[in-house]
Amino acid sequence: MTVPLLKIGAVLSTMAMVTNWMSQTLPSLVGLNGTISQAGTSERSTLFQSPDEGWQVYTSAQAPDGKCLCTAVIPVQGTCSRDLRSRQLRQLMEKVQNISQSMEVLDLRTYRDLQYVRNTESLIKGLDSRLKVATESQKNLNAKSFQELKDKMAELMPLIPVLDQYKSDTRTIMQLKEEVRNLSGSLLQIQEEMGAYDYEELQQRVLVLEARLHACMQKLGCGKLTGVSNPITIRASGSRFGSWMTDTMAPSSDSRVWYMDGYYKGRRVLEYRTLNDFITGQNFVQHLLPHPWAGTGHVVFNGSLYYNKYQSNIVVKYHFRSRSVVVQRSLNTAGYNNTFPYSWGGFSDIDFMVDENGLWAVYTTNQNAGNIVVSRMDPVTLEILRSWDTGYPKRSAGESFIICGTLYVTNSHLAGAKIYFAYYTNTSSYEYTDIPFHNQYSHISMLDYNPRERVLYTWNNGHQVIYNVTLFHVIKTSGEL
Repeated sequence: MTVPLLKIGAVLSTMAMVTNWMSQTLPSLVGLNGTISQAGTSERSTLFQSPDEGWQVYTSAQAPDGKCLCTAVIPVQGTCSRDLRSRQLRQLMEKVQNISQSMEVLDLRTYRDLQYVRNTESLIKGLDSRLKVATESQKNLNAKSFQELKDKMAELMPLIPVLDQYKSDTRTIMQLKEEVRNLSGSLLQIQEEMGAYDYEELQQRVLVLEARLHACMQKLGCGKLTGVSNPITIRASGSRFGSWMTDTMAPSSDSRVWYMDGYYKGRRVLEYRTLNDFITGQNFVQHLLPHPWAGTGHVVFNGSLYYNKYQSNIVVKYHFRSRSVVVQRSLNTAGYNNTFPYSWGGFSDIDFMVDENGLWAVYTTNQNAGNIVVSRMDPVTLEILRSWDTGYPKRSAGESFIICGTLYVTNSHLAGAKIYFAYYTNTSSYEYTDIPFHNQYSHISMLDYNPRERVLYTWNNGHQVIYNVTLFHVIKTSGEL
């Protein structure tokens, strides 16, 4: 009688696993593992556990003219997965469907085994009847046959309580099946209440809206700097001074990195295929410049390197693909050779920059009494399009960078530095600021803004570091930017 026991045991084990799965998994899927209290008590929810899973909009104030001042933080993910409740509902629906199918299989198997059990029960009853008859008419039985019947009966007796339990478990399966059916109906009702569109249509709508929102954020890219994140160290390599950068005009698929160690007389530029290659120091090609550089204020813009030629105020445009100088021009009256450097020195007289508006140069002249001059430049001819005298002494500046036509200046290149001064070229005005800037390695010799990635690139005492920036935007209630 071991076979029926094994079959019944298998069914009971399957039932136990299904019940255990539902008791542990379903609550987490529908959010019951979080606690939601009322009447002023604490509340905890499992939705949107990280900023990557949902748009975040922080409303700061409302201007008298009705404009809404707010800050929008874009999530990293680009799919409908940020709608966690919908994703949970969809997963739950799939799980319920799988459970229902499993229940159908289990029900069929239980039905077949029940038939077998019923046959076994009939056998037991028949054997019991024979034993009673044999006991009443012992004259027709010999001692051997009587003992065989008795032994057979004793062997079958332990099966009776197992059969009773199996019948009870069968009823439990039927109840569980009914509960799953009711749960599935409830979920369908919830889904209808959440919206009349199916998941695929909602996802397409989200993707369209997301594309429009990204286009909007591109216009919103120009804002006022309000904060700088903690530093993120990408690599530790090279000497105390140097520069590294990506091409701000390249498509997002182009993640090449250019690396220039040292601040004077250098000619060797390393081009890494990807950021990961730069981190590991592998897969690079070398460019040997025809003229050595001065300082660390170089930029890569639309496939070309812009830099200051050593011991001169000549600016050079070097094209990487052709490996040749395309154009070079003297930046008239601009100081050079440590005449008007940043506070750290290093031949940092001329500093190229790129922002959302194009190519810029920051330098100083004798006519401006050592104050910072910022000039818009034609990236093709290197001609100066327009210049502004900021009135800020360059030797008192640690470094500077430009975002959306606004020049931001740090008050030191050492530890304890902060972004102290801002000059707005669109209004030819300035203000003093107090934006914390964590100088982790205590000596910054290069600081540039990358408008494509919207981060600050720095070279800090032999470390290549980036900072995220927070920009403050004004969004009109009419939807116009």
